[in-house]
Amino acid sequence: MRVILDTNVFLSGIHWAGASSEVLRAWFLKKFTSVSSTEINRELFSQFRDFKIRMETEEIHFWESLILEKSELVVPNKKIDIVKDDPDDNKFIEAALEGKAEYIVTQDNHLLKIKEFKGIKIISPEEFIKFCS
Repeated sequence: MRVILDTNVFLSGIHWAGASSEVLRAWFLKKFTSVSSTEINRELFSQFRDFKIRMETEEIHFWESLILEKSELVVPNKKIDIVKDDPDDNKFIEAALEGKAEYIVTQDNHLLKIKEFKGIKIISPEEFIKFCS
């Protein structure tokens, strides 16, 4: 199973118990392959430094290294314009298309309201965790 994890899933999973932390646990246990792109990682790594809950430098480096090591990096070759309410979110769909992901797991309502695009299901962590059991 190939999956795009939105930035909000990582931040929630790192800082709070719940469905997002269960998704990260499933990733650690190799129940799915995380697919990402440079653009997604840039946003995520920036959020590690700017998030309202401060992370120690060592913790930031740990997560950045883990993500780079344990995720498959793709370079989307096609720009799309599907997420009209927040065009910056198109990068998740672009990476999913390029990486042949089956799911985008997110808490972002702009993405969730799309539900599916070209066979890629866009679902919440609560929905996704059912597939990892």
